Amino acid sequence: MFVGGGIGLGLCFIALLVVGTYSAAAGIAGIAGAGGAVGLAKGAVPARYQPLVEKWGNLCPAINPALLAAQLYQESGWNPRAQSHAAAQGIAQFIPGTWASHGIDGDKDGDRDVWDPADAIPSAASYDCELAGYVRKVPGDPTDNMLAAYNAGAYRVIQSGGVPRISETQNYVKIIRSLEKSFAKPVGRVQPSQQAAGAIYFAQEKLGTPYLWGGNGTADQGGRFDCSGLTQAAYRTVDIELPRVANDQYNAGPHPSRDELLPGDLVFFSDDLNNSRAIRHVGLYVGGGYMINAPYTGAVIRFDKIDTPDYFGATRVTKDGAAALPTALPES
Repeated sequence: MFVGGGIGLGLCFIALLVVGTYSAAAGIAGIAGAGGAVGLAKGAVPARYQPLVEKWGNLCPAINPALLAAQLYQESGWNPRAQSHAAAQGIAQFIPGTWASHGIDGDKDGDRDVWDPADAIPSAASYDCELAGYVRKVPGDPTDNMLAAYNAGAYRVIQSGGVPRISETQNYVKIIRSLEKSFAKPVGRVQPSQQAAGAIYFAQEKLGTPYLWGGNGTADQGGRFDCSGLTQAAYRTVDIELPRVANDQYNAGPHPSRDELLPGDLVFFSDDLNNSRAIRHVGLYVGGGYMINAPYTGAVIRFDKIDTPDYFGATRVTKDGAAALPTALPES
């Protein structure tokens, strides 16, 4: 699967790459794209849902495709059969009463089916825009106000003159706006990560450790890791908590292009290059076209090149992006 670069590349190799790449990055950080991005990052939305998200994510000015994608991912993880303990249903997690009032026949086939993404995704966008209309005269960011109305009700937003001082509501707004950045195609350069060097330091200390499927590096596992266990542990040392599996780690921040990679970026690999949910491997980029990764059973944590046909993309991990990821999704 991956061609080993060998531990003999040496830790000085890492040090030179980090210093050199960050020196170059110093001039990049100030020109990062700001706001307004409505395109979707490559593969962030499963291909079968992307046309719906792109179309309905432009239904009104308060939403965009990346924001709609963030809501759907946070609600169900793209699972059209998801059902919560509170009876929320489908990919958009409508409760029956809300669906009865706000569900629409998005695909014009004569019914309104909460389990059909062709109805549920348009209904989610339509409901967002309806809420945005209710709070359109409220001061502040119209999208923040719409999200607050989704969580706390339009009356609370109107009464408060903006996002209410309710911790649950403020946290919901922050979560969706942070996730929005992980689904949006970046405009301009992505800001370098402040925690990258610490994550790399941890990973390089594990070079030569045997791989273990499901390994989290615990003492009872002999300090061994699998691919996403290694990246999770590396970022935990710099106070960033990533999800356990690789395809969820992909949503922990914005997505630099391949020619904009910096040390500390997570790099992902998949057999389906159009669907981030199919990602099956992750490594920690160190520069020069190499990553540190835990490849597979029988191998050790090592350097490998990333120039393989199954390269999917990269994520520049941010603290807010990682914190926004759902820890538990509705049952299927």
